[in-house]
Amino acid sequence: MTTAVDELAHQDDEEVYRQLEAARRAMSADLLRDPVTLARGLDRNFRMRPHLKLIGDALAEVGRGEYDRLLILTPPQVGKSTTVAEWFPFWWLCTFPVDKVAVTSYGDDLALRRGKRIRGYVEEYGDEWELRMKPGSGAMQDWEVTAGGGCRSVSVGKGLTGFDVNLLIIDDPHKDRADAESEAARRALHDWYSSAALSRLQPDRSAVVAIQTRWHPDDFAGRRIQEEGRIEDGGRWKVIHLPAVADPKFGEDPLGREPGEPLPHPKIPSRAVARLKAWWAQKKATSIVRDWHALYQGDPQPGEGALVSEELLRLLRDTTTPVEPQKIAVSIDPSGGGRDVAGVIGGFLGDDGRVWITDDVSAPMSSAEWSMAACRLAYRTNASIIYVEWNFGRDMCVLAIQTSWEKLQRDEEIPKNVLMPAILPVRAKQGKLLRAEPIAQQMVQDKVRFRGLFPDMEREWSTWQPTDPDSPGRIDASCVLVYGLIPEANAGAIVHAPLAQAPQGGARSGIPGSVQPNRPASPYGRRIGR
Repeated sequence: MTTAVDELAHQDDEEVYRQLEAARRAMSADLLRDPVTLARGLDRNFRMRPHLKLIGDALAEVGRGEYDRLLILTPPQVGKSTTVAEWFPFWWLCTFPVDKVAVTSYGDDLALRRGKRIRGYVEEYGDEWELRMKPGSGAMQDWEVTAGGGCRSVSVGKGLTGFDVNLLIIDDPHKDRADAESEAARRALHDWYSSAALSRLQPDRSAVVAIQTRWHPDDFAGRRIQEEGRIEDGGRWKVIHLPAVADPKFGEDPLGREPGEPLPHPKIPSRAVARLKAWWAQKKATSIVRDWHALYQGDPQPGEGALVSEELLRLLRDTTTPVEPQKIAVSIDPSGGGRDVAGVIGGFLGDDGRVWITDDVSAPMSSAEWSMAACRLAYRTNASIIYVEWNFGRDMCVLAIQTSWEKLQRDEEIPKNVLMPAILPVRAKQGKLLRAEPIAQQMVQDKVRFRGLFPDMEREWSTWQPTDPDSPGRIDASCVLVYGLIPEANAGAIVHAPLAQAPQGGARSGIPGSVQPNRPASPYGRRIGR
């Protein structure tokens, strides 16, 4: 800096001013590289995080015309709305001051707050890019700049008639779950977008950017993806899906995260991985299963048509009833590869005749990984048996488990004097539906209980559709466990089973409205023999 000052000291004032102006213009141009760079440069409280940088880069690509439809799906409260619905419109007007921007949301109040914030940026910072409010443009929800552009902020469903739109931003179009689950509300939203919103887009330059937390399979994002498709599939929309916890079921993670790695948060340093994991774990623990997977993982699933209901699964949670294990076991549903979820479930047969599920360590794992996980779980729970599915490479499973047990003993994780549990195959029904329905009946009859909260397993049971060609690993592993501990459960399969709502166990179950434990649940009257 001293050298630069010394050089300026030998130049006349006009040359110094010219160089300083050039430096200022270069810095201003650099700030307009993308909306997140602009926000970071102007707002000392804006916290850069990897996911916000990714979003900022995508918004800049929209500005360059690389695509004209962008859908951003994240959990609540991670900075998406501030970035996309406030800084991005200001950046767009700085870049294209003649354009009209529409910012919409589920309610007028929220949309108005966005419009006021954007206007505040124009008034405070706009002079640097010759962006100034038009005299007399006093309305907070509808204002113009001197170059001809402007911003209108309204709720979805109204307020765009007569307003030309170059950039349409849709920020959280659904107010809450009740709104998203209302068929009439969803239909009105889809109709508004198709008729009123899209009809306002201009031919010279136009784009739509939507940001939301997922609620329902047919919410705004779900319908757009279904009807117009993703760019990588030949469709229209660039989709950035950022679940709270990376999951390979969604494909390659946009941030390059490994399975299980947490999403950054603006109020937690990116390097504080333990704090991030704890934050999202706390959200998972305090959310119902459906909300965790919809709001935080961006993966809403229909509950209609599933074999068991969320209500039933909640009633099956029991951490207080005294019970004595009679046979402790671990069950395995091997994965087809390292990107598939391998089901590894632990539990026991109690002296009350029920199967109690105690552990779920399922995850995307290779054969070496799931066999290690199963052996560790078996040792920790003192399991005497490891059940493996007969239908899937029995010999390979046995070899993998034996190899892992021996390695853990060599590494002294398991003492050498501890005998490996017996490895027993379970021949389950070939069809996925024929496997799962008898276990659903066991749940209805209060013959299966959960010794804890297992949101991932509950979510699979409450959303898996009998028409799906594949069933998730946790469902298959829990079926194998019950089949192993209660062999008679595999004696037949049930057809036309209605959605189970509550367990129908014995009086000692402690659940109101129960019936005798060994009595077949009346809705499951028809059975198919072996």
